[in-house]
Amino acid sequence: MPHHDKQHRDRSDNSVKGRVHSLETFGTMDGPGIRFVLFLQGCALRCRYCHNPDTWDMSAGREMSVGEALAEIEPYLDYYWQSGGGITISGGEPTLQAPFVAALLREAKSRFGLHTAIDSSGFCEPAHAEACGLLDATDLVLLDLKLMDAARHEDLTSRPNDRILRFARHLSDTGRRMWIRHVLIPGVTDRREDLLALGRFIGSLRGVEKFELLPYHRMGVYKWRQLGLPYPLDGVREPTEREIERAKAVIEEGRREAEPALACAGRTDAGRR
Repeated sequence: MPHHDKQHRDRSDNSVKGRVHSLETFGTMDGPGIRFVLFLQGCALRCRYCHNPDTWDMSAGREMSVGEALAEIEPYLDYYWQSGGGITISGGEPTLQAPFVAALLREAKSRFGLHTAIDSSGFCEPAHAEACGLLDATDLVLLDLKLMDAARHEDLTSRPNDRILRFARHLSDTGRRMWIRHVLIPGVTDRREDLLALGRFIGSLRGVEKFELLPYHRMGVYKWRQLGLPYPLDGVREPTEREIERAKAVIEEGRREAEPALACAGRTDAGRR
């Protein structure tokens, strides 16, 4: 890229604006190391267990430019560098503001050398994420896979899962690095057939560096009440340790079933090159 074009892009990236819900300067749950976590406004899903329903509204929150976000990051850079951390964009759904996120992650990488990640539901057409350079600016995608059954996924989240699975497959096919996450909800996402299907799908993907099984919790229920919304999973309990271990074993069983097919596909691809 010519030098004057890069300077122009840097200036334009710095002024790109997004709508922000909140930020966390010492995040430890959203990627490797200590991280700056920016929570954005807006989400296309309406998950019945969402612990941040206050991020759904795209018009809420405050407007922030890339330059303003970088100024929030700068005082804490030593912690991010020394811990092998970086910046994670969460929400809400970060791909809904893909141009802003892409610009911010590009600047965080070029200016500070930070590792970059997005925490996403995957409800995004791959072409949209590629067109603005979002995936090229992202070192790691934390991808939340909720249910493999399309009808029950729509009942749980208000949206079908075909776009999400297409996004996951695109990440795999283009060599992107992923951590897969799944929220375990007793009586909702813990059926054996669902966990096996999830494991098989994960086992068919390349680039999955880590799988995290997240126990359902009720810490966000008060936000639903503050918004005047009935909580759909009222009465659903948190999973026991035994249930968590069982789910991990079933998912791993599914992964093992899929891995021979993935290895065979890899050999076939290598033979074609």
